[in-house]
Amino acid sequence: LIAFMILVNNNGDFGAAYWPLLHAQWNGFTPTDLVFPTFLFIIGITTVLSLSSRQSRGIRKRPLFLQILKRAVILFLLGVLVNSFPFFNLHTMRFYGVLPRIAICYLVVATFYLLSPAWRDKAAVAAGILIGYWMLLRFVPVPGYGVPTHGIPLLDRDGNLAAWLDRQIFSASHLSNGTRDGTGLLGALPAIATTLLGSLTGQWLRTSCSLTRKVRNIAIAGIGAVLLGGLWNFTFPINKQLWTSSFVLFAGGLSLLLLALSIGLVDICRAAEPGPKRYRGSRFFTPLLVFGTNAIAAYVFSELLSDALNSIRTQAGVNLQQTLYRSILRIAPHAAFASLLYSLGFVAVCWIFTYLLYRRGIFIKI
Repeated sequence: LIAFMILVNNNGDFGAAYWPLLHAQWNGFTPTDLVFPTFLFIIGITTVLSLSSRQSRGIRKRPLFLQILKRAVILFLLGVLVNSFPFFNLHTMRFYGVLPRIAICYLVVATFYLLSPAWRDKAAVAAGILIGYWMLLRFVPVPGYGVPTHGIPLLDRDGNLAAWLDRQIFSASHLSNGTRDGTGLLGALPAIATTLLGSLTGQWLRTSCSLTRKVRNIAIAGIGAVLLGGLWNFTFPINKQLWTSSFVLFAGGLSLLLLALSIGLVDICRAAEPGPKRYRGSRFFTPLLVFGTNAIAAYVFSELLSDALNSIRTQAGVNLQQTLYRSILRIAPHAAFASLLYSLGFVAVCWIFTYLLYRRGIFIKI
């Protein structure tokens, strides 16, 4: 997942890249749009597994909450670092972004789990968020624009409530798109629902049911969520930038299906194999697991490396990233393939960095 996230964030040429490696321009869905919600979904799962394990060892809620708060603050500050590197200009400093949104979702969902571990509470809150967010974007008048579907189109790019709110909090220079931000404040609400979906899944995985039953029910839930999200799309379009409620269900359903497939391929098949095959299988998956051992470090490194390549000038009007891509373009058959080769090379560099940490037993935990 981290590898794919780095891949799609670092196309050689976003104007020429293959469409599956690009986000949908507005409404709609591409494979790239699945990356971030799946990451939040996994955070929801791991939060439950981690906190429940610590609680079983007798750690009380107060020190656990302080650890949660510390991690959330560090994630948020890392996000500001990534967004601002290497110039740190206060006039253009961006406070939204991937890591700040992760920080908010983690803080809320982890704290919620400490206060109320009951799965019904999480399901009710997640459903309430999805319905409430739909009502906000569908019925609340947007100052200066009007009521969605009456004065303005539903999910108008600049005339939606989320974009308007971002402009009230920050000036244009602090927003990723000038008039709005793809990871703005209001969109954190449905992103929390995505993380809650992962939290519910984590609690289901901790039950005493057989692994086969767990996988079957996860797959059934995934199919149901995909269908509900697809149906809701007709009246409330799937939109990753606004993180619409239909997007939460559709992407969450796909995440559930991917989880069921992963468990089926790795755990069930491995459990049926004798010892030697299991060992060989684990060695086979090691290259894929390297990123997972230092996921946040790998992501931060990739963002800092990208910023550095874009900041270093090789000639007038041309930076190092463009120079590297153009070098590949000279030998590649066409631009989209050259863009993919650059992306794969970029991922390889990040993998080497993470592998060096892995080999030295360095696992950076926040």
